[in-house]
Formats: sequence, structure tokens, C-alpha cells
Amino acid sequence: MAKRKNFYLPDEPLRLHRPKTRREFIAQGLRTGAGTLAGVSAASLLLDPKYAHADLTLDQSILDDCGITAGAGKIPFICFDLAGGANIAGSNVLVGGSGGPLDFLSTAGFGKQGLPGDMVPGGVEATPTATSNGDYTDTSLGLPFHSDSGFLTGILEKFPVTPGVSSKVNGAVIAARSENDTQNNPHNPMYAINLAGANGELLSLIGSRASESGGNSMAPATMINAEFRPTKIDRPSDVTGLVDVGDFGALSPEEVVAVMESVYKISDHKLGNITTGLTNDAEVKNRVACAYVKSAFLADRYPSPCALDPSRDPDIVGDTGIFTEEEFNSDGEFRKTASIMKLVLTGRAGAGTITMGGYDYHTGDRSTGELRDLRAGRCMGACLEYARRKGVPLMMYVFSDGSVFSNGMMDNSVNGRGKGVWTGDNQQTASAFFLVYDPNSADRPVLVQAGANEDAPDHQQIGFMRSSGDVETSSSPAANNVNLLVQTVMLNYMALHGGDYQAQFESIFQNAGMAHGLGNAAMMDQLTAFEPILADGQVVNHAPEGIICT
Repeated sequence: MAKRKNFYLPDEPLRLHRPKTRREFIAQGLRTGAGTLAGVSAASLLLDPKYAHADLTLDQSILDDCGITAGAGKIPFICFDLAGGANIAGSNVLVGGSGGPLDFLSTAGFGKQGLPGDMVPGGVEATPTATSNGDYTDTSLGLPFHSDSGFLTGILEKFPVTPGVSSKVNGAVIAARSENDTQNNPHNPMYAINLAGANGELLSLIGSRASESGGNSMAPATMINAEFRPTKIDRPSDVTGLVDVGDFGALSPEEVVAVMESVYKISDHKLGNITTGLTNDAEVKNRVACAYVKSAFLADRYPSPCALDPSRDPDIVGDTGIFTEEEFNSDGEFRKTASIMKLVLTGRAGAGTITMGGYDYHTGDRSTGELRDLRAGRCMGACLEYARRKGVPLMMYVFSDGSVFSNGMMDNSVNGRGKGVWTGDNQQTASAFFLVYDPNSADRPVLVQAGANEDAPDHQQIGFMRSSGDVETSSSPAANNVNLLVQTVMLNYMALHGGDYQAQFESIFQNAGMAHGLGNAAMMDQLTAFEPILADGQVVNHAPEGIICT
């Protein structure tokens, strides 16, 4: 009988215990990305792809009244929901004491976070990588990572950084305790980002799970707005299906648009001659009319669904693409990531959640977690690289429900690389982080300084950890309250746009009949990582993308 390998492959279920809930199925990798690649419908092939646009005659005011925008309008936002309790602090992103990420923890503290004594930050690195600082730290993305981080290795594979040349990326980490494998984990910030103004031409929000939040973790209950429930997108066919106007036979794109526009005008005329008897009669009629307007708009703007197909975008797949055809066709997580980033970074959606399952990886080895962290990093790097190719900014947020710890046993296998075995769950070692990419800056996005003194610590770290490797739960409002972690992410998103973001933040909560928990202006200053990357709150103008049909 063949001896079973002592680790799990990235798509292999973990089988830690018998799963009973959807959340547990995702956490153990029993539900992941799609395993097949669907193409465009046969009906859509009847539309001639050589036409970029037909000729919509509706007034722009009608489009404006229906909330049909010409782009996302705000900085694109993508978050990664690593379901199950992934390691983030220490072995991936450095989280330090009160002095910031490079205020190193004790050797025992790093040991709990999976790093052996001869690999702790600050030590002498035997074989530094091209971007390493030589002491097991790597600041090529601004935010300090461990130089042997699975996340970092994957990011740099897809988003190559030249040593000594600015990547135009910087980041911040939030020391925040998170409950392990429980539904009481309102981590997801999608509705908060929408409250902050994120919107898209086709959809406001998208997510790779058919859940209320669009991801694995819940959204804060007070922020949920059913009107903006994320649309499920986890494969290219989900994307192309958004703009398939149906089978119009041999009609040309112009004729299809004319038909759809006529349907709107006839329906609008009929609506004017009836009374629904509802107290919100005008609102109901407007929503019905706008549905027809949007259909006509989509038929005009997207004469063929292949305009949105990530599998046919040469920046994403192929010889010059981010993914090779082989890896794209063989890995559902890459297709899922490509589908979300295609919509968000071209302004078709305002924000998106990418859920990756199988991060409950305390399997008695280190290799399983390393392989899964590496693939997550590749997906993160793909988003950054696509933003670079499109010339648009991006805020990318990474979180997980809980975390893990090591008891000091080592995995000396090829993939374990002498690191600590993940022994079990530990919510005290949890953290979250975000990266900001700004294509228009000469250098990295600028961090807020803690004081006027240039030597004062910056805000690269919000909250901090004890030397033991545990979150100091009193170090920030977000440190011991996941709802406030979401509010902190929202505040930082708004701060990137400039203007009087604190007053706008207060106003949003007041207008929604809610109260936030981030304190006064001084406290909000402490929770803000970056200076604005947009001048005077200027929104991002996404240039219309040419139809790509090869």
C-alpha cells in the first residue's frame, strides 16, 4: 500500500472533521472555484464583434436618472476572504509591537506565528531573495513581509518588482482578533465600500459566493442593503452572461439596440397611463422603466458579450497575459480571480469579494498552508498586475476568519522549508492587511505620520501585538471588534479619495441612521494609514475599453 503524503494539495479537501455548514465546507476546501470553463452562448455569436458600439439615442439625463454610470467613479476595491482561518501575521505580513511592523516580537512570539528561531525577522538571511533586505524582511511592496512569505512569493510571481524601482504599492496591517470558524464574524466590507460611494457601470457589488455578503464571512448587519446585494461572479460565463441580450436572430447590433430602445419607450408610455395604487407609485414605475433603459444601454455598449470575457483578454490569458492558458484553464481560483478583477478594474463593478476556500489548514504539517498561501498570493498579484496594465488605482484588502498557531514542531519537507507546523486555530494571532496601488505616483502612496517629527512612526500598522505574538486587544477600536474593523477599512478607503473624508464618514452614518464606533477626529486620524492618492477627491475616470474579440 502506498504511503499517503503528509500534506494536502491546494484543491484537496482537508477533512479535519465532518463539515455541517456551508461555511465549514468552504473552510475545508470542499467548495472552491468552478472546475470547468464555460464559453459565450451560441446566440451571442450571432452578434458581429467588429462593432464597438451601436447608436443609442436616449438622452444622457435619462441614463443619469437611472443611475447608469460610465465607470466605477471611485478607487476600485477588491478583497480576499480566505475562508477557514489563514495565517496572515508573522509568516506572511509582519505585525510588530507599538513601534510598528519592524518593532519585532520575541522569538517565542514569532514561534507561535510559525517561524523558527533561525528565521525570525532581524536575523541574518543565509540566501536572501532578489528583493529581500537580508534580514528575513522584504519591503518591496512597502508593507514589510517576511522574505519567505507564501503570499509575497505568489504576489511577486504575477506582479514582478524590479529591485530599486518603486512598485507604486504600499500597504498597512491591522492587528485585529477574529473569531475562529464562526458565523459571528461580520468581516466583509462590501456594503461599507458601497456606502462610501463605490459603484459600477453594470453592477455596484460582486462576489464569488452566492451569499448576502458575496463572500464567506458575513457583512455587518447594520450595513446590509438588499438593493445592493452582490451579484455572484466566479467564472467567465458569469461575466459574459451579464450583457447577453438574448437571441435576436440575424439582427445587426444597431437593430438590436433599436428594438430594446423601442421596448423602453412603449413601456414608458404605457406606464404613464396606469395607476398601481401603491403609495410609492412613481418609484415603482421609475424602477420598471429604468430596467428597460439599462437593457438598451447594455445592448448599445456591449454588442457582443466577448467584450467582457476575461478568457479572451490578452492582458489576462495567453502569451502576454498574467496567466498562461494552461494555468487559467486548469485552476478555478485563477478563473474566479480573473472574472472579479476584470469587472472591478474596468469600472463595470465598484467592488468585489474573492473567496478562497481551504484555509482551515492546521493539518499537522506546514506544506499544506504554504501551498495555499502561494496560490492566494498569485491571485493577489494578478489583481495588482491587471491594475498596472489598465493604469488604474486599486485598494486590495485581505482577511480571514480566525487564524492558526504553531507549537514549535518543524516541517522540514520541500514545501515546509523548516517552518513551524500549524497545530490548531488561534484567534489571538489574527490580523488583516491592505495594499494600495497608485499608477499616477512617482513613488509609493504616502503613509500618514504619527507626528510632526520626521522620525515619528508612521501609520503602517494600526494597533499592535504583544511580544508573545497575540493581538493587544486594547490597541485600537478594531483590535477586538470585527464590526469596527470593517469601519476602519471603510475609513481608510474614503481617506484615499481626499476631501473632508472624516466629515463625510460621519455624515454617511448619520444619514443611514447608524452610529460608528471609531471615536472622535483624533482617533480617526490614528486609524488612517495613507494620505490621499486622488487630488481634491477626484474620482477615477475609467476610459471605455475597446471590444476584445479574437
